[in-house]
Amino acid sequence: QVQVVESGGGLVQPGGSLRLSCAASGSIFNIFSMAWFRQAPGSQRGLVAIKTTSGTATYVDSVKGRFTISRDNAKNTVYLQMNSLKPEDTAVYYCYVVLTTRSGLAPTNYWGQGTQVTVSS
Repeated sequence: QVQVVESGGGLVQPGGSLRLSCAASGSIFNIFSMAWFRQAPGSQRGLVAIKTTSGTATYVDSVKGRFTISRDNAKNTVYLQMNSLKPEDTAVYYCYVVLTTRSGLAPTNYWGQGTQVTVSS
């Protein structure tokens, strides 16, 4: 069994900051990519940022220069530091992890339950 749990969402004023955390636990053999997606009301879920095992980070254009994704591989944890937040960043943020549970198995995708981020004055 694998669990993916996010934390750190909340209400923040425009221009403020939040830090999201996501920890994967359970029967994990190897983690490949770890990423953050978000979904606003009436919109499809979309990629915010992803970080591979090699350390390569990729961001959606709308958050470049404001958000930073980082990983602590020893803790199987990924973070999303969000600065200069805007009302359009309001969404449910989901953690996404690609991992294997045993040697020789194909990678499997796991989602967290989501954490609400609301940017409003």
